[in-house]
Amino acid sequence: MLLAQLWQPFSEFAFMRRALLGGIVLACSAAPLGVFLILRRMSLIGDAVAHGILPGAALGFWVAGLSLPALSIGGLGAGLAMAGLAAWITRRTGLREDASLAAIYPISLASGVLILGLAGKRLDLLHLLFGSALAVDSQTLTGMLWVSALSLLLLALIYRALLLDTLDPLFLRSVSRFGPLAHGLFLTLVVLNLVIGFQAIGALMVVGLMMLPAAAARFWSRRLPRLLVIAAALGSVAVWLGLLLSFYASLPSGPAIVLVAGSLYLLSVVFGPVHGLLRQPPLITSQ
Repeated sequence: MLLAQLWQPFSEFAFMRRALLGGIVLACSAAPLGVFLILRRMSLIGDAVAHGILPGAALGFWVAGLSLPALSIGGLGAGLAMAGLAAWITRRTGLREDASLAAIYPISLASGVLILGLAGKRLDLLHLLFGSALAVDSQTLTGMLWVSALSLLLLALIYRALLLDTLDPLFLRSVSRFGPLAHGLFLTLVVLNLVIGFQAIGALMVVGLMMLPAAAARFWSRRLPRLLVIAAALGSVAVWLGLLLSFYASLPSGPAIVLVAGSLYLLSVVFGPVHGLLRQPPLITSQ
């Protein structure tokens, strides 16, 4: 009976199957990017960029409604512009890139909300912020499949350069000029995954699917290839269980998925074999 309930919504409803497939492929492409964000100490950049895409998505929504091309183009343009502006400020002033993004993203978020308000679309704000499984139609699913495939392909191509740039950027600069290009492509992939995922997961929730499985994976392995696979697997499980929670409890799909991903993270913190709380050696005291 329990096994039937775990699969019944997906067998009965096409929109649930589309949401499951789209969420899994998004998790498989976004969670590995989250691993690299954590290793490069850029964890909050994903959150900042997720806020940064909202003004572009709001403009696309104002012009064309719930049109995937308009929302994607607007969100991608805003996200890349925000990342580029932060990089420009960093180069000109010496301010850290994460600090630049932290200063810019509240402006972007407020601008997006005001644009939706001026457009008279306030009721649709929750859809953009928190997503809906109903938003994953055939067109959206196709876009998610293409972006995920492209993301995994480009990540594989820049993997070695990105790894060297993460561990020893000075060495990479001494032997190759590919470091800045790899960094730029990496940030572009982050923006792409956030943009394509916000329709189903929500602009404020999709970053949770990128970062929480990546953070949880750190408690299960020390090897980077395993970290990437574990993060993708945890993200996929979060999508599956989150959609079930959303269906049976009548909850928004985006927050439900992120809540499950957060639960998996907390379980990893406690039970993970790598620095998990239950695996910590006992403290030695003088008493």
